[in-house]
Amino acid sequence: MTLLEEISQNPVPSHIAIIMDGNGRWAKQKGLPRTSGHKEGLEVAKKIIKAAGKIGVKYITLYTFSTENWKRTEEEVGYLMNLIATHLRAEFEFYKENQIKVQHIGHLEGLPQKVQDTIKETIEDCKNFSGITAVLAINYGGRDEILRAIKKLNKEQISALDEKNFSTNFDYPELPDVDLMIRTGGEKRLSNFLLWQNSYAEMEFVDTLWPDYTEDDFYSSVLDFQKRNRRFGGV
Repeated sequence: MTLLEEISQNPVPSHIAIIMDGNGRWAKQKGLPRTSGHKEGLEVAKKIIKAAGKIGVKYITLYTFSTENWKRTEEEVGYLMNLIATHLRAEFEFYKENQIKVQHIGHLEGLPQKVQDTIKETIEDCKNFSGITAVLAINYGGRDEILRAIKKLNKEQISALDEKNFSTNFDYPELPDVDLMIRTGGEKRLSNFLLWQNSYAEMEFVDTLWPDYTEDDFYSSVLDFQKRNRRFGGV
């Protein structure tokens, strides 16, 4: 029985979030500049989005650029911004062929104008597609999202605060809680990623560096998720 056949026997996670870690280390191991790792990582991201859509995942959130990543060298940050701006538009046929909707979470106004415009245009161009929604976390930090939601609430002057009306002020309110959170690269931490939405996520930490991560690695993580007993605080 193939991995896909095994997966099909049980419900798949509705929302999978991935910390795509290890691009720089992968490049270093091969004697390449870090930028080569990011370029290779982009190709892997496309394969995994497509694989997730194939098994019926509704949302996949990819940690693309964090609020802390601005601390990296000017050269690397510039390359990443250009990569995002260039490839989001260039991959439209890929989105169309696979019916992928694109969404964004993160502090949009803190990005270069070219990147902002590209993100908005891509979301608009893909809004009527019927497949998986790929949520790109760009200039994203979990604490930052929560703080910005609080600022929105202060302006609205809501008297009775609860989880529902609080979360409606997040960057993409329709995004459900994470079912499965995967981190590649061997590190075992959240790194400020979807702190609210990951509250009851099942965690999967793998040693494989992101550019070496395959569809079968992804399917194995989903199979592991299907074997877990999620109690959400109950018995």
